[in-house]
Amino acid sequence: MKELIKKGQVCINGVVIRKPELHVDENCTKITCKGKEYVYRPNVYYMMNKPCGVITATVDKKEQTVLDLLKEQLKMQLGEEGAGVPLKDIFPVGRLDKDTVGLLLLTNDGELAHNLLSPTKHVAKQYFVRTDIPITEDQIKCLEEGVLIGENERTRPAQVMPQGKNECCITITEGKYHQIKRMFRAVGNKVVYLKRLSMGSLALDETLAEGQIRELTPKEVGDLCSGI
Repeated sequence: MKELIKKGQVCINGVVIRKPELHVDENCTKITCKGKEYVYRPNVYYMMNKPCGVITATVDKKEQTVLDLLKEQLKMQLGEEGAGVPLKDIFPVGRLDKDTVGLLLLTNDGELAHNLLSPTKHVAKQYFVRTDIPITEDQIKCLEEGVLIGENERTRPAQVMPQGKNECCITITEGKYHQIKRMFRAVGNKVVYLKRLSMGSLALDETLAEGQIRELTPKEVGDLCSGI
């Protein structure tokens, strides 16, 4: 950065600067480098409609990750440098299995991520589920009361809304490993399609095709932060 400044390639409010030690107010200053405007944002928030076949990780030598998708799209939107987005600090909040699709939050806000994932917060997460055989009333009753999935305690009570013979929406307030799949297996059924619809106050933007990403609106961020 110092070299770019010395070469006269950085402007503050349209004026070329030559001193790297210059202090500015990032909230009301227009900063450009090589003609491109950059905005300082300490925290960024992105919603992804995660596609099947992509793993929820920041880096992997063999598989495509959700961070790879984010970088590709930001590169197309903002250029090679990402226009100030702190890409190296962004991570997925929680995880979705490789074959699970739907809402995934990507951010560098560690405090928000901790609150959303904390087992003491009981943040609600809703999923759309399709099973290989019809979902019975007895199975729904068991899911809503809590089931044993190989751990010492039953799962917390879930809310189940039938959508068809083999489909339902289920809301849980935990985040155990493969929890939805294990819950349905415990009642004698099998999940064949799983999509996350919401997490806390944040609902999946249904206009986003699988694999697409957009930045959260200020209202979405505010609601998400204030709701936990």
